[in-house]
Amino acid sequence: MGNINILVICTGNSCRSQIAEGYLKYFSKQLNMNTNVYSAGIRAEGINKKAIEIMAKDGIDISNHTSNALEEYKNTEISHVITVCDHANESCPVYLKKVNLTHQNFSDPSKVIGNEFEIQDAFEKCREEIKSFIFSYLKKV
Repeated sequence: MGNINILVICTGNSCRSQIAEGYLKYFSKQLNMNTNVYSAGIRAEGINKKAIEIMAKDGIDISNHTSNALEEYKNTEISHVITVCDHANESCPVYLKKVNLTHQNFSDPSKVIGNEFEIQDAFEKCREEIKSFIFSYLKKV
């Protein structure tokens, strides 16, 4: 089997897709899979500082990731697409729907309004949901 080129898409490529990219890279390595992992947003909004912090707490460094817009990958051969929010799924370009497409909506922790504890809790919950989803996803690829 050749390379698996996975593109994770969300609205702003700042949080959920960044977390998913981090776990895809980590678990692919653990499972000795030959993957290239990318993430993009319908638009690039920069990486959420809390996403970097919450991943560091699980031993994964995403601080060197970049926030990218979908157009940046139009000339990249993609074999698998994962959309991690409904907006990205609805906005996914037709040419990407022709590849192995998986959709799983995750709540956006950056939209949670509350005290520091409630916000932290939302990021942890999102991270754990994505972690579990990505691990299961890679076992099926």
